Amino acid sequence: MLIGFGVVGQGFVELLRDKSDELAERYHLRPVLVGVATRSQGTLYQAEGLDLAGLLKAAAVGGLSHYPDEDGLQRGSDIKAWIQSSDADVLIEAGSTNLETGQPALDYCMSAFEAEMHVVLANKGPVALAYNDLQAAASLSNRTLRFEATVMAGTPALALALDALAGSTILEARGILNGTTNYILTHMHQGLPYADALAEAQRLGYAETDPRGDVEGWDAAGKLLILAATVFETPLTMNDLQVEGITDLTPENITAAQQAGECYKLIAQVTRHGGSVRPIRLPLSDPLANVNGALNALTLTTDVMGDITLIGPGAGRRQTAFALLADLLAIHRTQVATFE
Repeated sequence: MLIGFGVVGQGFVELLRDKSDELAERYHLRPVLVGVATRSQGTLYQAEGLDLAGLLKAAAVGGLSHYPDEDGLQRGSDIKAWIQSSDADVLIEAGSTNLETGQPALDYCMSAFEAEMHVVLANKGPVALAYNDLQAAASLSNRTLRFEATVMAGTPALALALDALAGSTILEARGILNGTTNYILTHMHQGLPYADALAEAQRLGYAETDPRGDVEGWDAAGKLLILAATVFETPLTMNDLQVEGITDLTPENITAAQQAGECYKLIAQVTRHGGSVRPIRLPLSDPLANVNGALNALTLTTDVMGDITLIGPGAGRRQTAFALLADLLAIHRTQVATFE
């Protein structure tokens, strides 16, 4: 079951369509998408499975209301009731992020665990604000919570920290966790004023019409809360973070940094004691200083391996959707459910 049928949700359906043969042949996984729900367009449910091409065609011409009626298809509007009555194995939550309350996605996740579903999230809100509660609910229902897409999209930052580096102690996580601001700063260093760089980011789809969540640092801060809760087992809140965006940087600031052989990056940093998001002047020798455009990067400081830096896409339709697919495959490998 899929909640959210915007950019990421549609990207996930595209991957299921495009990789169906590969998933079956390489991983013996034949996922059946039985439901799609949005708050604005209602729900579709078909126990035998929805037609992926039909869903994408409906999205292209205006939304779920354009999906053709067929025998057994159910339409509705109550998403929680839809979750509770479904016999699906997994809930994919790709709805809009709310970093103030985590709702309504948090309730959807809890309902899914009550219905004995695994939960996979691209939505940052529930993990940032209620990670421990979600894990407790997952444990109580003997189901799995996965959320790779919430930090650096399809670039496996959480898999690196939680799985690949298991056995080491991570002392600090520090990085560029917002592609929009990195794109803007890159172009400011190339001579564009802030307003022009923002307008170009909006034209290319990197920045929203209302870009405040990105440029004021809140998106990166939400990702820090996830890293704090999962990597450092420390349930921080926004009040525990120092958050400053890039809106006050001037051409004079940029020039001064360049003359000193440095550059500005919006750096998100967290340890078990707290964290911050703020524009920092980095020497060009710092690995993060050379991460440009819309790329993200994360440096993990460990007791055994020293610093490890991971660089890759931190946003994007297929990139974020890939993280959802990777989590689905991880559940498939470790659980009894076959999703067939």
